[in-house]
Amino acid sequence: MKAEAQIPIRVVLMDAFRSFVLSVQDYSLLAWRSLTNVFSGPHYFSDTLTQMDDIGVGSLPIVLLAGFFIGAVLVLQTATQFVRFGQTALTGDAVSIALVRELGPTLTGLLVAGRCASGIASELGSMQVTEQVDAMRAMGTDPYRKLVTPRVVATLLMVPLLTALNDFVGLLGGCVAAMLSLRLGAVEFWTRAINALDFGDLMQGLTKPMVYGFILATVGCYKGLTVRGGTQGVGRATTQAVVVSSVMIIIADLFLTKFALYMSNKIF
Repeated sequence: MKAEAQIPIRVVLMDAFRSFVLSVQDYSLLAWRSLTNVFSGPHYFSDTLTQMDDIGVGSLPIVLLAGFFIGAVLVLQTATQFVRFGQTALTGDAVSIALVRELGPTLTGLLVAGRCASGIASELGSMQVTEQVDAMRAMGTDPYRKLVTPRVVATLLMVPLLTALNDFVGLLGGCVAAMLSLRLGAVEFWTRAINALDFGDLMQGLTKPMVYGFILATVGCYKGLTVRGGTQGVGRATTQAVVVSSVMIIIADLFLTKFALYMSNKIF
């Protein structure tokens, strides 16, 4: 009897794989519809502006605070190596390239994902549990157009702006650390930091945040709209939204960096 009650491992693995493929399919459909809805009406501009305020302005304090201290720490860490060779003036170059190319976009994406992906998942999850989404469908309103597209558009617009501010404040923190620890002049630091950047670095630093914003918004919306199990399901969806979006951002960073470096050598 026990042998008959046991489920073969092969069946369990096949069910897990099947559910994973179905979830990827549903997520891809949601992401595609969130973009195609932009090119057809009706458009919910007020909802988009509300989400821009919540995502952009709401995330501004934590992004600026983290960016300032990350820039200062980056100067202190790189300066210890440059001091050994007597090239402390190169600190501005290294910090500028590292922030604009990599640390600024990735740090901003992870911070916004931790704050906004969880918020989106919990908000939509609560609406799903209380059957507000079903009521919206009954009234003839497309939930993807009303709930998903405004959040995706808001993140696509706000995350690059937050990244630009994070880069600037990070360089400001690095300048303060360089002046206090290395006795470098502010003019020298900013001159070298700006001259070290080229057009390819700026394009790389502003293209990544758009992808990161799209990932965290669509993952948060997908997890929120697929909540099952009441309030406990909302909690699980919130946690999963943060984890999945953060992991996807880090994985996407690898491929985006490789592609950006290839395009920089070919075009820029």
